[in-house]
Amino acid sequence: MSIVSIVALRCLHWAAASIFVVSIAWSQPVATPKRWTPPAISSSGYESSPTFTPDGREMYFLSADTNFDKYRVMVSRCERGAWSKPEVPSFAQSLPAVEADPFVTYDGRRLYYISTRQDPKHEDFDIWMVERSTNGAWSEPKRLPEPVNSSTSELLPREDMRGRLYFGSAREGGAGQGDIYMATRQTDGNWQVENVGPPVNTPSFEYEAEVSRDGSTMIVVAHRTERSHLYQYKWRDDRWVEVGEIPALAEQFQVGPLLSPTGDRLLFAQRDGERSGEMFLVDLAPKAAEVWPPRCR
Repeated sequence: MSIVSIVALRCLHWAAASIFVVSIAWSQPVATPKRWTPPAISSSGYESSPTFTPDGREMYFLSADTNFDKYRVMVSRCERGAWSKPEVPSFAQSLPAVEADPFVTYDGRRLYYISTRQDPKHEDFDIWMVERSTNGAWSEPKRLPEPVNSSTSELLPREDMRGRLYFGSAREGGAGQGDIYMATRQTDGNWQVENVGPPVNTPSFEYEAEVSRDGSTMIVVAHRTERSHLYQYKWRDDRWVEVGEIPALAEQFQVGPLLSPTGDRLLFAQRDGERSGEMFLVDLAPKAAEVWPPRCR
């Protein structure tokens, strides 16, 4: 699938999108989403898909223009009690390469993201990874091998505590226009990839999945109606069970979900106003821990 197709599907009715952090109970919402984007990060463009280092001192995220295009990975740091002006991290490549969807692993040792740097036409997103050295520097990027990557785009790589890597892909053999997959690294270094299956994957277009640290909760971005929305699943009796749609603006599409380490809060993106995509916060359970997202003090 070309980057044009991905952007068209991901950004349907883009004028309506912005980043939100949501508060929800497992069956009913606990609160309405509230805008969270730090002042230094908020812009007239679109900020999405945040991820934090374990110490809460760095935030990596996707930055796009007002059309939710020209994706870049950016980093902001907690300095002197406030998030700093975003800058391009050392591993990122400049346009015309397009890069997005960063994710820092829970131990802080790796960062996954997607990039078109391997494609001369810059149309195919593949999953890349950098590792952090003891001095804090990121390594040279490495592209993950097949069968993790394919001839179609892979989106939003997210790893749980067991090292299982979840991502979206429109590769052949899926249930619909795009599916959620899980990749597990074997003892010999090779990867085994499997389709997550129903009810997560349907004949519609599922293309992003965020999984809680313990692997018990999944938030899926799916285009099943007029535009993309967020759907919540719980792992029960050895299978995924849908427990409801995340409350958000019905007239906007949502992307870039991120669960708190305890799984009781959620960040996601949708448009806020005429031009800007912003970050918002909502609770997924009563008495959700208010220590997340990390407070820069």
